[in-house]
Amino acid sequence: MSDDNGKGAEKDIGSREQFEEMVKRLELSDNSLIGLYRTMCTIRHFEYMADKLYAAGKVHGTMHLSAGQEAVAAGISQAVRPDDYLINHHRGHGHFIAKGADINMMMAEFLGKDTGYNHGRGGSMHIADFQSNNLGANGIVGGGIPQAVGVGLALKMQKRKEICICIFGDGAANEGVFHEAMNMAALWNLPVLYICENNKYGMSMDVEHAVAKLPIAQRADAYGIPWACVDGNDVVEVYEAMKTAADHVRAGKGPYFVETITYRYFGHSKSDRNLYRSKEEIEDWKRNRDPIMRFTKHLLQSEILDEGQAQEIDTQAEQVIVKAVEYAEASPEPDISTLMEYVYA
Repeated sequence: MSDDNGKGAEKDIGSREQFEEMVKRLELSDNSLIGLYRTMCTIRHFEYMADKLYAAGKVHGTMHLSAGQEAVAAGISQAVRPDDYLINHHRGHGHFIAKGADINMMMAEFLGKDTGYNHGRGGSMHIADFQSNNLGANGIVGGGIPQAVGVGLALKMQKRKEICICIFGDGAANEGVFHEAMNMAALWNLPVLYICENNKYGMSMDVEHAVAKLPIAQRADAYGIPWACVDGNDVVEVYEAMKTAADHVRAGKGPYFVETITYRYFGHSKSDRNLYRSKEEIEDWKRNRDPIMRFTKHLLQSEILDEGQAQEIDTQAEQVIVKAVEYAEASPEPDISTLMEYVYA
């Protein structure tokens, strides 16, 4: 557990012995670790491709990229069950991918095509797939936080074993509905795992200038909710925290709140010119704290992968994204005659 905002984020990846001891304690197999690496590579290539597609004028509207935050999405997905419910936020491509999304359908939706998950109606910020219990992303800051209360209440009333995972950013934690929802979730002992991705900047302001006291997660104390604040760029540490939290929630002990300290490489959205932070700061995070780089070093040191195998997995992930673009570009646009379909329940 940490109580800083990432300024003191650990740059040293730790020793081989420390990593192997942690992996053994958590009973993570080599296949599980390789799966985490593959997921993070896939997310990174999707986000960088998304940026290229936007620059080429192929994306409608804006988008919010999560490059640099891959360990959070991967760690969560490894710690929860595939049938758990997910409520996402506007920076949510990575979480959807980590939950097992069909990359072709996801890319088609991203490009507004009829073969996408929501027939092109959702686009970047509102991709949803109810069949996989992915209840969708939300373009309203903090919009998913109260929705999770409703989902959690339904799960409890129906005596279901699934839990609801609600992901939001540090900026959303300052919305009034955050406190209302946390209070109700605690009062009714609901199966909700609240996760705050603190990437240091809500939109254009350092979180230290927007939050009176850090970490954000300690606010859970006011509602008697257990919490943790972890290094969001260490995928194994994320997994451990999420596993502990998910087990607590699934056991009927009520909500849990986890804050992950991470960093986004791109601006808040495509209209963000990054005037509030320096290029040196961004490069420092890329060079010294990148989640994929750190995890790759661990896998190489522990001889779980060699450099050739790591590169092959990364190349395979890139090809998955390239083929998804080909699929999406070859897909038809939605027929204008169906304009009012799929909009209302």
